[in-house]
Amino acid sequence: MTRALTLILVLALLGGCQTAGDFPATAEALKDVPTQGRELTPKQWTTDQGSTVLFMRTEELPMLDVRLTFAAGSTRDGDRPGLASLTSALLDDGSEGLSVDDIARGFENLGARYSTSSHRDMGVIELRTLSQAKWREPAVELFLDTIGAPTFPEDALERARTQRLQALRRHQQVPGPQVNKAFYRTLYGDHPYGHPSGGTMDSIRAIERQHLQAFWNEYYTTGNAVIALVGDIKQEEAKQLAARISERLPEGGPAPELESAKPLTERKREHIDFPSQQTHLKLGNQLIQRGHPDYVPLYVGNHILGGGGFTSILMEEVRQERGYVYGISSGLHPMAAGGPLTVGLQTRNQQAGEALGLTLSLVKDFVAEGPTQEQLRKARDNIRGNFARSTASNSDIVGQLAAIGFYDLPLDYLEWFREQVNQTSVEDVKQAFQKHLKPENLAIVSIGPEKPEPRMPEDDSEGE
Repeated sequence: MTRALTLILVLALLGGCQTAGDFPATAEALKDVPTQGRELTPKQWTTDQGSTVLFMRTEELPMLDVRLTFAAGSTRDGDRPGLASLTSALLDDGSEGLSVDDIARGFENLGARYSTSSHRDMGVIELRTLSQAKWREPAVELFLDTIGAPTFPEDALERARTQRLQALRRHQQVPGPQVNKAFYRTLYGDHPYGHPSGGTMDSIRAIERQHLQAFWNEYYTTGNAVIALVGDIKQEEAKQLAARISERLPEGGPAPELESAKPLTERKREHIDFPSQQTHLKLGNQLIQRGHPDYVPLYVGNHILGGGGFTSILMEEVRQERGYVYGISSGLHPMAAGGPLTVGLQTRNQQAGEALGLTLSLVKDFVAEGPTQEQLRKARDNIRGNFARSTASNSDIVGQLAAIGFYDLPLDYLEWFREQVNQTSVEDVKQAFQKHLKPENLAIVSIGPEKPEPRMPEDDSEGE
C-alpha cells in the first residue's frame, strides 16, 4: 500500500480533516477489510411504496453498501432476448439532466462506486460509498438522480448494440459460450431459462429505445424491488434512505411468478460440430428452486462430487487419476423457478468418450452410494471456511441479504444454513441425490469435431 493511500485510509477512518486530507478514501479500497463475528440476522420492513428492505448495521468500517434487486432478469425478455441485459447495461449512460460523463465523474470524485448487472432471475443496481454524511449524501443524491429517470440515449444504445453484436460474433468462434447456451436450451427448451440471456444477432438488432424504457417502467418498480443496506448507519437513517430510493422508482407491483421449470425425464443429447483441439462437455438436469428444503444436503453433496476443487471426487478421479482433463467441476444453481446441477469439463478429442463415460459412471455411483463419512467431514470443514469468507465484508453481506429478500428466505437464513451444514449426514446427502437426480435423465451437450460416445476407460492394471 502506498503512503498516499495509507493516509487516505487513516483520514477516512478517523473522520477526515479540513485540509488537503479532506478527500474520500474510495469505497473500493475499503471493501475487503473483514467484518466478522457479528449477528447475521437483518432487520426487515416494507416502504410505503411497497419495496422490501433488509438492513444490517456494521460499524467496523465507515462505509455503506446498497444493493437494489429486481425481478428483471432475462426471464422477463419475452420475445426480445437480450432486452433485460441491454436495459441494465444502459442504466448509467444518462438520466434527466446528467450525461454518462457526469455520472461517472460524479461517483469517482466522491470515492463511490455505482454498478449494474443482469442475470437470469434479476437485475441489480449497486452503490458503495463512505458512510460519513458529507460523502454519503452527495453520493446518494447522485445515485437517486441516476436511477430516477434513465434516458437510454440513442447513441449509447447504438454503441452497446455494436459491442453486443461483436461479442456474439466472437462467441461463434470459441466453444465455451456455445456449449453453455446449447446446454440451457437443451435442458429448459421453451422455458424462459432456456433462451440466451445475452440475446441473438436478430433480437439485438431489433431492440429499440422505447423497448428499454418500457422494460424499465414495467420491472424496475417499487413493488418489484428488494433494497439491501449494509453499513455504518443507524436504522432510522436506513429507513429514510430506503424511502428515498423507493420514491424515485417507477410505481408498480411485483412481477408475475415464473412457471416452474421441470426436470428432464429422459436423456437428451446435443452435439455441435466445431473444429477444435478439445471437446467441451456440459451435462446435468434441473433439480430444485431456491429455498427448497433439500438445498443444504444437495449443496454439501455437490461440494463432494465436483464443487470442492481438488478434493472433489470428479477432480480426483477424472483429472488426477486418469489425466483426462485439466479441470472438471460441478455446480448447483438454484433459481426462482428451478435450477440445475451441472458438470463441466473439456478434454482432448481422442479421449472424450472415456472422459464422458467415466464422469457419468462417477455421477451414477455417487447417487447410488452417497459420500463416505470422511468425504462429508472434509466437505463440511471446507464449507464452513467458505461461509466465513462469504460473510466477511460488507459487500459480501449485502449480496446475501439481497438474495434473502429476493427469494423470500427466512431472515435467519444465514445462521440456519450454517447450522444445517453442521447437521447434514451421509444419509441426508444420499437421499437428497436419489430423490432429485436421475443419472439416466441427464442433458449432455458437447462441442468438438465429433460427437463423443460414452465408454469406460480400460483398466490401467490390466495385463500386469
